[in-house]
Amino acid sequence: MATDPPLGFYQSRVLLILIAAELVERRTVALAQALPLEEASARDLQLAFRQNKLTSRQLTKFYLYRIRRLNPLLRGVIEVNPDALRQADRADRERKAKPYGSLSALHGIPVLLKNNIAPKDKMNTTAGSFALFGSVVPRDAGVVARLRSAGAVLLGKASLSEWAHYRSSGDLSGWCARTGQGKNPYNLSADPCGSSSGSAICMAANMGAVSLGTETDGSILCPSSSNSVVGIKPTVGLTSRSGVVPLAPRQDIVGPMCRTVADAVNVLDVIVGFDPFDAEATREASKYIPSGGYKQFLKADGLKGKRLGIVRNPYFDYRSRSLVAKAFESHFNTLRKQGAVLLDHLELANINEIYSNSGEDLAMSAEFKLALNTYLRDLVVSPVRSLADVIAFNNKHKHAVSENYRIAIYFTIFSSTQNYVESQKVWRCISRIKQEGRDPYQGYSE
Repeated sequence: MATDPPLGFYQSRVLLILIAAELVERRTVALAQALPLEEASARDLQLAFRQNKLTSRQLTKFYLYRIRRLNPLLRGVIEVNPDALRQADRADRERKAKPYGSLSALHGIPVLLKNNIAPKDKMNTTAGSFALFGSVVPRDAGVVARLRSAGAVLLGKASLSEWAHYRSSGDLSGWCARTGQGKNPYNLSADPCGSSSGSAICMAANMGAVSLGTETDGSILCPSSSNSVVGIKPTVGLTSRSGVVPLAPRQDIVGPMCRTVADAVNVLDVIVGFDPFDAEATREASKYIPSGGYKQFLKADGLKGKRLGIVRNPYFDYRSRSLVAKAFESHFNTLRKQGAVLLDHLELANINEIYSNSGEDLAMSAEFKLALNTYLRDLVVSPVRSLADVIAFNNKHKHAVSENYRIAIYFTIFSSTQNYVESQKVWRCISRIKQEGRDPYQGYSE
C-alpha cells in the first residue's frame, strides 16, 4: 500500500526550488553588471547578440527580473507573457541559423505592448478593465503581426489609464482597475500622464527594451514627456489600428515609446505599412512611407539648418526663473548648438480656438460608442458586447473597478441615445475636423 512522502521530502524539494531561483537571479544580476543592459539600446543589444555576449533568453530573463523587482511599486506592467522565454529561445536558434544582416533590428528584442493592443495569445487585452478579462481576440493586431514577423519577443502588456483615459473625467492618469495607480519612476508623486502611462513608465525604469503606445489626443506624447522617454505619434493610418481597443478612429494611432530616438525609429520602421484589416487608412498612408524606411534619416548632424518653432503660449509659459523654465532654456540652447534655427515666441492666431472650441471632444464622443461596440462584437469570446454592457459591469462590480468608485461620466453620456450620436452639432464638428486634414472615418457602424 502506497504511503505519502514524509514532510522532509517536500521541504527539501521546496529548498531546491528556492536555491535554483536564487542562482538564476544571481546570474541575471551578474550579467547586468558585466553588460550595461539597463540603458542599452536595440543597437547595443544586437551587437551583444552578434558578439555572443548575450542571448535573447538572457535578455528576456533580465527584463522579467526587473519587472518582478520594480513593478510592485511602479505598476507599469499588467501581465507578462508566459511564452516570452519560448519566443526568446526561437530567436536564439534563428540567429544561429541565418546569416548576419538578414534579421531585423528588433529580432530577439523584448517588446511591451500597451494593454489595448491585442496579440492573439495567452495574454489578456482589456484596456486596463476587468470587464474585458478573459476575452479572446480573432487575430493579432496589425502591429503585433509585424512585430512577430520581425522576430521580436512579446514580453508582456503595459498598464495604461483605463479605457485610454476615457472612462471618467475623475480618474487619475495612469490608473486602471487591473494594476491600480502607475507611478512616475523619476518622482513617485508626479503625474505619469496618460493614457500610455505604463509604456512610458516601463521604458524609464528599464522594464523592457522598447514598447508600443497608442494616442488619440496626447496619449503618447504626454507620458513620453513626463517620464523622459522618446515617443513618436505617427500620421493616422501610417500604423494599423486593427486589433486595438478603439476610442476615436479619426484620431487613434499606434506608435513607439522608447529610451532613444534611434530605437523609436527602428520600431516605427517595423510597424508601419498596409493592413487589410485597416485597409482604407493604411492604404493611403502607406504611399508616403519612404523607400528604405525612416532610419536612413538618423544623422548625427540632423538638426543642422532645421527651423523649429517655439510656441511659448501655452506650452512654455512658465515663470522665467522657475526650474522648469531653466530646464527648457537649456534644451533650447542644446538645439541651437546642434545647428537648429529656433523661431522663438512663435504665435498661433487660433491657439485658443484649437484648445477650447474645436469641437474635438464632441466628435470623439460620437465615434466612441460606435467604434467600441464594433470592436466588442468582433471578439471571439467576451464578457461584454457593448458599451452598455461595460457600464453595467462597472455598476455591478463597484468594489473591483475603482478604489474610490466614481460613476463613469463619459461612458454614461456617450452610451445614452443614438439621437445624440446623430445630432447635427456632432457631425458639424466631424466635418470641421475632416477639413483640418485628419483622416476620414473608417467605416465603423453601430
